[in-house]
Formats: sequence, C-alpha cells, structure tokens
Amino acid sequence: MKFGTKVIIALALLANLWFVSSCNNGPKREVWLDEVYKDSCFVQDWGIPQINQSVVWTPLTVNGVVYKRGIGAHSISRMLYDLGGKAVSVSGLVGADDNNLYAGKLQFKIIGDKKELWKSGVMRKGDPVKEFNVSLSGIDKVLLLVEECGDGIMYDHADWLNVKFVTRGEITPIPAWPKPVAKEKYILTPEAPETPRINNPLVYGARPGNPFLMTIMASGNRPMTFEASGLPAGLKLDTSTGFITGKTELRGDFKVLLKAMNEKGVAEKEITLKIGDRIALTPPMGWNSWNCFGHEVSAEKVKQAARAMVESGLVNYGWTYINIDDSWQHHRDPNDRTRGGRLRDDQGNIIPNAQFPDMKGLTDYIHSLGLKVGIYSSPGPWTCGGCVGSYGYEKQDADMYGKWGFDYLKYDWCSYGGVLDRDLDKDPYSVSSLAFQGGGDSIAGRKPFKIMGDYLRQQPRDIVYNLCQYGMGDVWKWGDDVGGQCWRTTNDITDTWESVKGIALSQDRAAAWAKPGNWNDPDMLVLGIVGWGNPHQTKLKPDEQYLHFSLWSLFSAPLLIGCDLEKMDDFTLSLLTNNEVIAVNQDPLGKQATCIYSIGELRIYVKELEDGSKAVGFCNFDREKADISFRDFDKLNITGKQTVRDLWRQKDIRTLDTGRKPLPLNVPAHGVLLYKFTPVQ
Repeated sequence: MKFGTKVIIALALLANLWFVSSCNNGPKREVWLDEVYKDSCFVQDWGIPQINQSVVWTPLTVNGVVYKRGIGAHSISRMLYDLGGKAVSVSGLVGADDNNLYAGKLQFKIIGDKKELWKSGVMRKGDPVKEFNVSLSGIDKVLLLVEECGDGIMYDHADWLNVKFVTRGEITPIPAWPKPVAKEKYILTPEAPETPRINNPLVYGARPGNPFLMTIMASGNRPMTFEASGLPAGLKLDTSTGFITGKTELRGDFKVLLKAMNEKGVAEKEITLKIGDRIALTPPMGWNSWNCFGHEVSAEKVKQAARAMVESGLVNYGWTYINIDDSWQHHRDPNDRTRGGRLRDDQGNIIPNAQFPDMKGLTDYIHSLGLKVGIYSSPGPWTCGGCVGSYGYEKQDADMYGKWGFDYLKYDWCSYGGVLDRDLDKDPYSVSSLAFQGGGDSIAGRKPFKIMGDYLRQQPRDIVYNLCQYGMGDVWKWGDDVGGQCWRTTNDITDTWESVKGIALSQDRAAAWAKPGNWNDPDMLVLGIVGWGNPHQTKLKPDEQYLHFSLWSLFSAPLLIGCDLEKMDDFTLSLLTNNEVIAVNQDPLGKQATCIYSIGELRIYVKELEDGSKAVGFCNFDREKADISFRDFDKLNITGKQTVRDLWRQKDIRTLDTGRKPLPLNVPAHGVLLYKFTPVQ
C-alpha cells in the first residue's frame, strides 16, 4: 500500500471517530434538578421531597431568603440519577430550611459512582447557604444525599437550591436501591422445647412497701406448676399461675430460686430481687397501642391485646406491659364524635373519654392476667393528638394514675413548647398541640419532666417513667435526675428502612448513659402488622426485621411491640420469642452496644455481657451482601480461643482461635449476624 493511500485512510478514520464522538457527546445544555426530580427519591425517612417548596410545602427559605427553584427534602434522603457518563458538572446551593422549629444537624453529600465528590459539612437552621460546583466528568451515576448527623432526624428540613446540571446527554432518575432486598420470610428461631424453660431476667427491681407483681415466665407445655424459694417476707407465689404478688417492707438483694414443672420435666433458675430505690433494672418489654390503633384505641382493644399477649405465649418470654398511648382522654375539639366531652371534673381530675368507661376495672383485668399496664400524657396542655394533657394538673394526674393502678407512664413533649413561648397571663389551652420548640434547652426542657417525676415517685406503687422528649437537650444526660427510667433518643420511628437505619446510626452518642434503671429508647419495634390506624404488614423486609430487633436488643432498648397481637404470623412470633436474643437485651450488666469497627457499610456492634462474654452484631447497612473473612478481632477487644454461638439459630457454630483463623461472614443486604463470643476456659 502506498504512503498516500495510508494517509487518506488514516484521515478518514479520524474523521469518522470525530463524527461518532460528536454525535455521542452532543452540545452542552443546562438541566435544572426540579425538571428531572420526578419520583427519583424512593427512600426518605420523613415526608416526600417537594418541587420548588420545602418538605412541608412552604416556600424554600434559608436565613430569610426565598428561593424559587429547588427541592425540599428531609434526612435521610437519596436522589439517584443515571448520567450515562455524559454530564459535565452539577452546581447549586444547600441549606437548612427556616421552617425547622428545632435546629437539627444535617449534612449534604454528592456521591459519584460510590465515591464522595463533595460534602457540605454539618449544617443547622440559621447557617448560611453553602455553594457547590462539582465536576461530573466520566461519572455514570450521581447520588444527592442528605444525612442526619448524630442527633436523629427531627426537623432536618433540607433544601437543594438552584441546582442545575450541565450535560451532553440525558439525566434519568432511577430508584435509589436498584437491587431490592429479599422479601421472602424465613424463620431462624428453633421451636421451643416441650419441657419447661424459665425466661425471666436475672434481676428484678422493686420498691419496698409498694404492690408487687412478677410472673414466672416459662415456655413449655401446659399445664405447669411453679415454686419460688427465698422470697422476702410479704411476697407469695400462686403455684398454678406463677404470679408472685404482695408487698414487702424489706430492703436488700434476695436470691430467689424459681421452678417450673410440667409432665415433660422441671426447670430451675436463680434470680435476684433487688428491693430498694431503683426499678426497671432491665429494659421494659411489652406492647403499645399507637403503632397499631393510633387514635382508634379503646378499652376493649386494649383488653384484646392483653389476652393475645397471654394466648400467644409472648408473656412467657418477658413481654409484660400493655401500654395505652394517646386518645384515651377527651379531645380539644368538643365536637369530636368519640372523644368530645368534659375534660376534667370540679377537682381537676381528668375524665377518660367514652372508649374507656372504667379505668380501674381495665387495669385490674390486665393485672389479673399477670401483666402490667401503662398510660400516656403530655406535660403541655395538649397531647400530640390534641387530647387534654397534664399541664397545671400534674399532681391530680399522677394521683389518678396511682389510684387507677397504672405501672408505666409515657410523657410526651407535645405542646409544651407552646407553654415555653406563650405569655403566662394567657390561656395555656390556646397553644398548639404540636409545639416542639424549646426542647433543646436542657434547663427548660427538664423542668416539666421533673415535676411529674416527683409526683410519680410519691405514688404508693412502682410506675416506670418514660420521657418522650425526642432526644432534645441530650435528655440521656439528665433523665435520671428527673426520675426517669427510660427516655426517647430520637424522633418517631416509621416502618421504613431509612427510619430504622437513621435511628440506629444515631444511638452511639447516648450509650455511655445506659445502665440498670436508665435506658435509651430509640422508639418502638415496627414488626408485624402496624399502621397507626391504617393496618398493614410492616414495610421492613425480613432481613431488615432481623437487623431491627437485633440492634434494639444490642442497644439495651425498651422493647415495645407496636403490632396487632391478634394477627401475628409465625414469622413475627418467631422474632419475638427467641429467648437468647431477648437475653442480650435483658442482660443485668445493662451495657449498651456501640459500633466498634466498620468495614464499608458493615458496622460491627459489641455489647459486653455480665458473664464475661460479648454479643456482637455484624450489621450490614449496604444494599449488597457482605461476604468476607473477618480477622480483626483485636479491634473488637476479643482475643484468644472463643466459642462462637449464632443467637438467632441458637447453636454453636465453631470454636475459634481469634489470633489464628478468620471467621467467614456472609451477611445479607440490610441483614445481620448476631453472635455471642464466649472465652474458652
């Protein structure tokens, strides 16, 4: 071939390449985020992202400046786009919306092909906007992310402002989780043996002189008879029911040997009764009406839940409390069909609505089943649902709870923010039923809880006190000082992966304050049929439910079921009746697990147990399974030869020399392996 011919061919090839490249790239153009948003955000913890307005449908406003274009989001949110490698850049502004009543911490990130391209740093309401101009050259997929920053998601209203892409191709919204998590239910918990097995916690706290109620919690075939030796004077056992009742004036630690017997065998377990000033020495376990019935709660539904707790056998695994949430009171709207009526009598005593005609009869009934019962109120004039709260009537309400026979109070911040802001000469009942402002001030925030805590302590019965304060003002640092036994560390949970994940990742900050009688509460379990008055199967996938329950057990969290107890399937029941997983939650040492080590999105939580062993949760927050050989046991403070037990499957899987051999881990996406490591002597 002649030289000239070669040149001609080469030039033709170059021209062709230029032509193809030009056609593929095309001219640059600007595309606004609000033009391509559509339904790209399939995961957001609260609310739905809004086009050209805040997440609560107000103008996009940061530091008093109103922006016409953008997306109003809320942590934790993900907006994922396919760029096809043809985008040039993305630019805009970010800020925390002025509509936030509480200055929660949040952070914006831009992720390109799983690599962090830009982050805003921690932002709050009142901070100036931050500008970004990020190159997207060669990037296939870009993720616009809003994260919470360790204080929960409450009021994390986040604005993407004037955001535009420069691109030579299309920008296509895609689901933020392209690989779905498995939906098939599977049961890991082995069937309980027919022989008796006692599942009581190793320690139980009560105050002297108050009514005592404890049930010997034993699984196995019925009928069953019971014995208890070593009870302090004043307490007695019903040998047919296993109920221990009475009053004791004695103080001290009492070793009590419990026995349960049926035709298949005998079980024994020694526990310690600590009669003194502290109660709730292990996290409370039970049921709450809100996540199932919402405002449609009634005395009959509560009774049905109590019966289902017994008939399902949950009571035999430690599930004890039947708690009534909001809407047992009369409503601020006198025209409310079911809850309208006189709020209080002439002495200021609260009057239950028509759905609860006999509170004392209700508590007596629940106690007759060997269960305990809780109630709900607010330190403000109104509850979250607009029913009458306790403001100005704290003593009357505490006295009434004691008279009715309640064992638990959930005390919800709702509307007390309005009390802090109002002119004291005005009618307190004119404030909003939802006014959270002021809760970040620990002095102002703790005052109403101490008032009620003091009155509860004066009652002639043990009443567990839950401060539903949403983690504002670092409540875990002072909750004990105001008489609380547990306190919310976060905003309300929902039955979504992002909600569970966001709450879980914010719990380490409060871990140091957990101890017997003091429990951090990340809110209720969203397992089974939930729905807040609109029942449906939880949206959590099976692997997510295993992770959820494992983490709450590792956190030493109060375990409160929110599902319809009468409609539990075998899968849900298996989650709630694994005695070895529950034992992690109820361990008498009272330590809270923290994330000790991470490998990407695989976070490893470690909880020290009283017997010297460690419960370890290998928790996979990624959408991809984690398949690794784990060697870094020194990072977990686990050394030497260990027996490794799978707590969900209730079997030893190997004896491992941690300094010599790795541990293979295959953790499902959004799933968990919950192991117990016990030193080999």
